[in-house]
Amino acid sequence: MASSFEAELKRKTVEAEEAAALVKPGQWIDYGFGIGQTDVFDRALAARIPQLTAVKIRGTLALKPRAAIEADPEGRHVAYFSWYFSGLERKLHDRELCCHIPMNFGEAPDYYRRFVDVDLAVIKTAPMDEHGFFNFGGSVSYLKALTEKARIMIVETDAAMPYVFGVENAVHLGDVDFAIEGDTQTLPELKNSPAGPIERKIAQTIAAEIDDGACLQIGIGAMPNAVCELLLDSPIKDLGVHTEMFVDSLMKLYQAGKVTGAHKALDRYQMAYCFAAGSSELYAFLDRNPACFAGPVDYTNLPHRIMQNERAVAICNAAQIDLTGQVCAESAGVRQISGTGGQLQFMRGAYASRGGKAFLCLASTYERDSRRESRIVARIADSNIITTPRTDVMYVVTEYGITNLKGKSVPERVRALIELAHPDFRDGLERTAREYHLIPRRVF
Repeated sequence: MASSFEAELKRKTVEAEEAAALVKPGQWIDYGFGIGQTDVFDRALAARIPQLTAVKIRGTLALKPRAAIEADPEGRHVAYFSWYFSGLERKLHDRELCCHIPMNFGEAPDYYRRFVDVDLAVIKTAPMDEHGFFNFGGSVSYLKALTEKARIMIVETDAAMPYVFGVENAVHLGDVDFAIEGDTQTLPELKNSPAGPIERKIAQTIAAEIDDGACLQIGIGAMPNAVCELLLDSPIKDLGVHTEMFVDSLMKLYQAGKVTGAHKALDRYQMAYCFAAGSSELYAFLDRNPACFAGPVDYTNLPHRIMQNERAVAICNAAQIDLTGQVCAESAGVRQISGTGGQLQFMRGAYASRGGKAFLCLASTYERDSRRESRIVARIADSNIITTPRTDVMYVVTEYGITNLKGKSVPERVRALIELAHPDFRDGLERTAREYHLIPRRVF
């Protein structure tokens, strides 16, 4: 059986230039996700870009420059579209070379199956196994649905890609049209900024709210990872993991014996995730590790899944929150900086979990043009995107404390959030709140 797969693979293996020649003007090309984005095909397509028009490339969380986009710095031949911006994609957006596609991450497989056209898809995978499967490695997310929808399906194999266990985590050779041998190299790494004093103070507040048996989800950033660092030295002995993104701090918790998952309802004793981004050590840790369960994002991120594990804890970042509780976590005015991702769905899923807690954390201020500004505002700035509605916000944490907005009236929310603001801005926030009639004079 294995020999028949090898013979078929040999027939389907082509050079990157031959695969890139399949691209036609006006087509939608899908590059996949994160560390699973193509390299050799991307370079081959870049050489063809001047010959093409209106090519549209779709991807998510690109972790290294995209050659096909850089080959057309004025955007005359190709455009790039992303479901969730990495730092690199944010810079492409600033150069008007990248557009955002709004998405609740957990719905992505359904988007592909029902609404999204894919003329050609090329994704990086582990080399074919003895059963004829190409494993998605650290980029499971929505890739199975993508392979079902693509009119032409191409895999680019890379021996550096971890081979992961789980469900919907591979595509079979029979569903692949062409294969490219990649130039095996170190996978791109994603490093979090180190936590400063403010982040550590916020992390201390959140860590104190996490109990034995909790099931963690953490997002990208210094603060969520600082929470994990604190949990390493805590008396907690039994945590679970059900998250969208597997990162180094979760690996360290497991290696320290803090994660057993004994209390989980889903994937008991395993750490569930849909993609990974971090260090080379992390990728090695995930490789053929039975303690780790990789599933599609509609398995990890939909609220009715998240809520099945008791004491689910979601820790996410916010960029701005207004005095009624509306949260922006993805834009700075009209400038897209990330995406909705899984925030809203984890806020809902963690809240619905028995004993669950959903945390939105933010520093009380930020610097702009050498001027300090408050992240807690009377109203969300013009053109800022609302990522999480005020009705879905549970705990809000800054370096000045924590409050739970569930069940609070608008005036109570205003008072509670002003207390979390930097002292220099509290009087101004209260004056503006009264001008907006958010605080009735005779009661509060």
